[in-house]
Amino acid sequence: MIPRYTRPQMAEIWAPETRFRIWFEIEAAATEAMADLGYVPREVATVVREKGDAAVFDIDRIDEIEREVKHDVIAFLTHLAEHVGPEARYVHQGMTSSDVLDTCLAIQLTRASDLLIDDLDRLLAALKRRAFEHKMTPTIGRSHGIHAEPTTFGLKLAFAHAEFERARKRLVEAREEIATCAISGAVGTFANIDPRIEEKVAEKLALSVEPISTQIIPRDRHAMFFATLGVVASSVERLATEVRHLQRTEVLEAEEFFSEGQKGSSAMPHKRNPVLSENLTGLARMVRAYVTPALENVALWHERDISHSSVERMIGPDATVTLDFALARLTGLVDKLVVHPEQMQANLDRLKGLPNSQRVLLGLTQAGMSREDAYRKVQRNAMRVWNGDGAFVDLLKADPEVTALISDAELEKLFDLDYHLKHVDTIFARVFPAGAGQEA
Repeated sequence: MIPRYTRPQMAEIWAPETRFRIWFEIEAAATEAMADLGYVPREVATVVREKGDAAVFDIDRIDEIEREVKHDVIAFLTHLAEHVGPEARYVHQGMTSSDVLDTCLAIQLTRASDLLIDDLDRLLAALKRRAFEHKMTPTIGRSHGIHAEPTTFGLKLAFAHAEFERARKRLVEAREEIATCAISGAVGTFANIDPRIEEKVAEKLALSVEPISTQIIPRDRHAMFFATLGVVASSVERLATEVRHLQRTEVLEAEEFFSEGQKGSSAMPHKRNPVLSENLTGLARMVRAYVTPALENVALWHERDISHSSVERMIGPDATVTLDFALARLTGLVDKLVVHPEQMQANLDRLKGLPNSQRVLLGLTQAGMSREDAYRKVQRNAMRVWNGDGAFVDLLKADPEVTALISDAELEKLFDLDYHLKHVDTIFARVFPAGAGQEA
């Protein structure tokens, strides 16, 4: 985590104070469960809870102990005993470090998921609002970066909305999969701790019980979680890349909001660069970079090793913090995006009617010409437009092989822009089933 790309709520989840407080909650919940089942005296659980709740965990002190014992959980338990007193001997009975570490990580990733889902909800709201705003704003569609056929800018945003709806669904599922609790002891056999304690702790912490752990929670869960973050990040980059292309000087159909006093270049005062979308592209690369280590963490030695531990200490905070920042930045970008409908229309007209070539091709085949001959005649006239010989419809009207089958009036109808937009309402109804046909 670096401050430049870190928002406070997400950072707090990964702060040492939060981690130690969660560790205490796990230990206290386990001690209370042991008391419920008669394994420790009830008054012990009460003392542990009351003194632990009142404690302010001293990070420097825990670090000092860890430097000696070379074990983070033992260092914490030693410090906890300094607050709790003699009753601390009952804490952590039958448990192993991974019971605390893995359950804590599950809680942190679950909380991070909640923030990310909230981020997506805000992004979806912005996309919906702007999509309806430009539902019928015509623009050229492009394939391979080349003008293809007309679409609308609203459809571009509706596409993004549908994509991030899928992202939200995946993240909800990833949250559910990662939210598991393991309090099963060494190698996961419950030899020294009653399985019912795990059930009680899981219920208290709003987690599911891990069906079978091997001292650690299986890392395929984590791999799926971080892979989901990577896919969401790729969706961020896809929309950011679209904005970058649309802001190019030669296109200039949309651009990032440029505030008063903002500077685009240290050398060239005229510059207005797509810095936000470029930044989002870079952030997306970083989130995806954390996926491969998470996948490699799945294959551990036998019941456990700790080769995954150092990885997760980095990718847990970094991936969630980075994606949280990126989603918030993308929401702001969409919300303030400056759209230029007049430039969209100018670009639509730039190729003098060529985006209607398929309509002419179909018109000729429906009039009786073979597809091969129709394609050849349409392409022949289209290439003349590319070479600057005139407007497409005029060249077609001057081609006797075309006008022998299609009249000038019929040709004009084939160049009607509204034809391309006739199903926009249908598409919007699919993307926004409860809101199509009205302002968002």
